Amino acid sequence: MPIDDPFWPRADAWLAREAADPDIRVVGVPSSQASLSPSRADLTPLEVRDRFGRFSTFHGEWGIDFSHVDVYDEGNWPVSELSMHEMPDVVEAMARELPDAGLTLFLGGDNAITRPLARMRYGDIERIGLITFDAHHDVRTLDLGPANGTPVRGLIDEDGMPGVNVTQIGIHSFANSAVYRQWCDDKGVSVVTVEDVRDEGIGPVVEKALERLASYCKTIYVDVDIDVLDVAFAPACPGARPGGLTVRELAEGVRQCAAHPLVEAMDFVEVDASADRDGMTLDAMTHLILSAAAGYAERE
Repeated sequence: MPIDDPFWPRADAWLAREAADPDIRVVGVPSSQASLSPSRADLTPLEVRDRFGRFSTFHGEWGIDFSHVDVYDEGNWPVSELSMHEMPDVVEAMARELPDAGLTLFLGGDNAITRPLARMRYGDIERIGLITFDAHHDVRTLDLGPANGTPVRGLIDEDGMPGVNVTQIGIHSFANSAVYRQWCDDKGVSVVTVEDVRDEGIGPVVEKALERLASYCKTIYVDVDIDVLDVAFAPACPGARPGGLTVRELAEGVRQCAAHPLVEAMDFVEVDASADRDGMTLDAMTHLILSAAAGYAERE
């Protein structure tokens, strides 16, 4: 049991505050029925909260303590038993009923939640920007339904989001097809590979994406698919591959996004808690969620 030290505030105590008018809302969206690979991602929102007690509220390298940021944990939405066809409408409806907050963090769950959450409350989808940190393009055809490999295609082809409103960061080497890359190019999707990140640096890459989208979008949604990490850091992500981003790179990108005033919501998805080794992937996911809280603290 952790030692109760009043001078070492823990992230689990921060999450339990239940502020009446929070800066950050946390919502569990335990969906996994739409996963192309069998997954128990529905277990992850609860499991990742259990890891919070291992972390403090102070990032010693960034010099940021987010303990003063008000937070409210909404718990988990009852969506784990819904089919891939039922889930999107239910999730979108529940998201529309959420009270406002400066930043809402959605804990998945699989990547199928991204599409309904990205279009949730902002009306004009042509003014919504989307940044994905992902190994994959997520533009598979919709013939088999709105699976976790289709959210970007669904947003563009069926919901009307312009392709130029999408920036994908961290696309991997052997994780996609030439056909789907061509589809992205034809639609105007901005594709940033892992190699691009290594050449330019995660900071300049994310800054450029945020500046571009902010010039013509009203709001920016950020999808953090944990499988963008190298599989060495994320063994519980079915889609993770060798050669991905490091946790440090992704955390810096998440921080930058959360610090931006047009970023109103982010999701963290694609971790199968039942497949984790020693909590390694859950700890990485927790680190990223807390990096978002630290980034938001920089707005003030």
